[in-house]
Amino acid sequence: MSTQIETPVAERQFQAAPPQKSRAPITRGRRKAFFIFFVILLAVAAGGLLYWLHERNFESTDDAQVDGHLIPVTSRIDGTVAHVYVEDNQPVKAGQLLVDLDPRDYQVLLDQALAQLSQARSMVVAQQPNIPITQVENTTNISTGEADVANARAALAAAERDRDSDAAKLAQAEANNAKAQADLARYKLLVAKEEVSQQEYDQVVATAKAQEANVAASKATLEAAGQTVDQRRAQLAEAQSRLAQYQRNAPAQVAIRRATVQSNQANAQAAEAQVEQARLKLSYTKILAPVPGIVMKRSAEVGAHIAAGQELMEISQIDDLWVTANFKETQLRNIRPQEPATIHVDALNRDFNGYVQDIGGSTGSVASVLPPENATGNYVKVVQRIPVRIRFKPNQDGLDRLRPGMSVEPRVRIRE
Repeated sequence: MSTQIETPVAERQFQAAPPQKSRAPITRGRRKAFFIFFVILLAVAAGGLLYWLHERNFESTDDAQVDGHLIPVTSRIDGTVAHVYVEDNQPVKAGQLLVDLDPRDYQVLLDQALAQLSQARSMVVAQQPNIPITQVENTTNISTGEADVANARAALAAAERDRDSDAAKLAQAEANNAKAQADLARYKLLVAKEEVSQQEYDQVVATAKAQEANVAASKATLEAAGQTVDQRRAQLAEAQSRLAQYQRNAPAQVAIRRATVQSNQANAQAAEAQVEQARLKLSYTKILAPVPGIVMKRSAEVGAHIAAGQELMEISQIDDLWVTANFKETQLRNIRPQEPATIHVDALNRDFNGYVQDIGGSTGSVASVLPPENATGNYVKVVQRIPVRIRFKPNQDGLDRLRPGMSVEPRVRIRE
């Protein structure tokens, strides 16, 4: 039994050694596998390098969306809704009629304003002739005043001549009276000596008394002539004062007439403004679309009373859209305006071409309602985001399918 179980050492070594023919294929397989792995690793590394070299020329973010103008449609006047011509999600054109308000109240206001304008214009027409009439009256009054002054001066001169004549007559009467009194004194002596008759003496006495009376009459006439001169002088002063008044008041009267006309013209212009305002308010009863777009949030209903400034609906202006991309502040190092961009729209699963229009003026946190107060001490450094506006290039297919709020992923090509 022992001779069958035991095996010679040489035989065991021969059996344990693998055959020489099977070791060469295994080595070649390992080398081939290693070579393939190395080639794959090299290809992956080269691909990674090429991808990195390509991607380093782009900055992208998924924190972006399509933005646009949401135009509120409001009423500029108070009124009652008479008709509503649009529904939500309905496309409209600029100037298209959206809502009608009841126009009757504003038509009455317009008629009233037109009546006031007609009255104001009538006042202007009625007052305009007063200017030339006043000018003619002033010219006539001045001419009449000048004539009155000339007549008063002539009357004064005549009165002065009459006074001088009466003064001469008084002097003559006084001279005659002196001669008569001298004759009376002589005749008194002669009649006492009976050298003259009593009749002659009586005649001399009568003559003396007549001369005294003539002197008294001449004095009275002279005094009357002096009073006449004073009266004529007063009349001249009155005429001169009246002429000066005419000359002084004439420009003021014309100015008053012109001011009245100008005031009436101003009233007419104010009435015209009231008419224009009434027309505008009447036109505001028809509420038109300010821009083309799509109707949203319609709240106007027939029969509802609305106030001025009340929002009736919104219009999404889809012909003027852009992308607001909130890039990290570390990504803005090489982003410049006019850089080209590719915009991937998730809803449409397609790309659009665009360009950077501008970069926001502040980070989103600073522009928020409650900006952070870093000075309070509770400061944690966080990478901030700054909005960048990216415009779509025009004349691309599918732009009409874009809507504000759509999620997009822009990729901006940068230049180092």
